[in-house]
Amino acid sequence: MSQLSAAIQRIQPSPTIAVTNKAAVLKAEGRDIIGLGAGEPDFDTPDFVKDAAIAAIREGQTKYTAVDGTPALKKAIQAKFKRDNELDYGLDQITVNVGGKQTIFNALLATLDAGDEVVIPAPYWVSYPDIVAFTGATPVIVECTFEQGFKLSPEALDAAITPKTKWLIFNSPSNPTGAAYSRLELKALTDVLMKHPQVMVLADDMYEHIVYDGFEFTTMAQVEPGLYDRTLTVNGASKAYAMTGWRIGYAGGPAWLIKAMAKLQSQSTSNPCSISMAATVAALNGDQSFLQSRNEAFVKRRDLVVSMLNQTPGLRCPRPQGAFYVYPDCAGLIGKTTPSGVVLVDDEAVAAYLLDSEGVAVVHGAAFGGSPAFRISYATSDDVLEDACRRIQRAVGNLT
Repeated sequence: MSQLSAAIQRIQPSPTIAVTNKAAVLKAEGRDIIGLGAGEPDFDTPDFVKDAAIAAIREGQTKYTAVDGTPALKKAIQAKFKRDNELDYGLDQITVNVGGKQTIFNALLATLDAGDEVVIPAPYWVSYPDIVAFTGATPVIVECTFEQGFKLSPEALDAAITPKTKWLIFNSPSNPTGAAYSRLELKALTDVLMKHPQVMVLADDMYEHIVYDGFEFTTMAQVEPGLYDRTLTVNGASKAYAMTGWRIGYAGGPAWLIKAMAKLQSQSTSNPCSISMAATVAALNGDQSFLQSRNEAFVKRRDLVVSMLNQTPGLRCPRPQGAFYVYPDCAGLIGKTTPSGVVLVDDEAVAAYLLDSEGVAVVHGAAFGGSPAFRISYATSDDVLEDACRRIQRAVGNLT
């Protein structure tokens, strides 16, 4: 007899973590594996951030802190929101959590009940629907196609909203597609949201600083001040500052929601790591100029991968405006046969073939709610990416 709760049985393990773990196991067994599954910059955490962490250790900042963030970090986040997003939050409107994933988990668990609905554009980050399902609420998936640039249209958003809709989860630039919404595109969506006062907005801005080609980032509550009181603006240190392992996410939003999230966190993890928070103070307050050089490296990698994938018969790869992922359509490979006689029936089979035949680990599109496709993270070196793309080209060339 199963002793597991209904809630835990409603979710699956993270597919991106599963791919990364499988690649690590195969490497440990001696296979020549290129892992392109993890959404993790290969750059190191900046030295000035590491120095702040070391100083915090030496100063004895190793005790419990306030549950949802130190005053110093909340002030740094407050300044960041004002500087970068034209958003004014009081300290009681800011929460600090153990990564952006916990921020989202806390917000949804604190507000959703069975019968509630959450609109999620697809392709989506793998954890959104599972977190919603864990709460007992219903994820309402809105497909955004290759031809639409993987972007949510105002008409599709309006059609998805019902009296039961509690949240829209919105991610720009997007994981997994890299699609980024302009101010005008956001305004068209916020005009729809203004007609539906029961809908809250979770704006996942984790890739805010990783944008290209002169793109100007804006966020929902910045574009439409009328949404300020019902928007949770989520961000974190992981991506822009290459601090994935430090586990710091944060958000600004209405005080009643922030208070509820802190209540939940007080009974789960308690405070985030005190040393990580000291490091994040330095990251947010420090010189941001290093972001430009890193983005220049990402642009070069993006263009390399997009070019090589588009030279591969059966693949179509859009050119993303942000994040560090590409999301090639692989419809042209479905139905083809591998040298061992396996028919590629879906994108999961395509991903399995790339791993088995050429040692390239990617994440299949079904994991993100957008098929047939797969996600590649180009947050690794040019040489590795070129090798990986050549392997993909070779694997595709061997299909019949």
